[in-house]
Amino acid sequence: MATYSFNDEAIANAVDAAKKTYEGSVLDAKNSSFDTSRGGCMLVSAECIKITTEGHSVCINLPLGFGKHCFTLPVSIPSGSVGQACISICTTWGIPTGVKISIVIAGITVISQSFGKC
Repeated sequence: MATYSFNDEAIANAVDAAKKTYEGSVLDAKNSSFDTSRGGCMLVSAECIKITTEGHSVCINLPLGFGKHCFTLPVSIPSGSVGQACISICTTWGIPTGVKISIVIAGITVISQSFGKC
């Protein structure tokens, strides 16, 4: 079974975009506060890749140390179906904390799962 992977540069660009959102924010140690005017949690889309289902499943290597995961698809999706897997990077204050995967077949999101803190 094929295992799909996302482009390292696309992942790095998404992480960088999240970090830049929080540039200039300063933690005030005296008051134990943080500039919350920019929010805390952010989900940044990184990339969508083409996938083909095999045996009602698809396997994907996740970045940021989350490893390989195989997703079982609903039985109604025939083997050999072409779709896409999209990844977003979850961040808190610009620091990556997780990933969210969406598997889309025929324009319908059939699986959406997060790993880590999202």
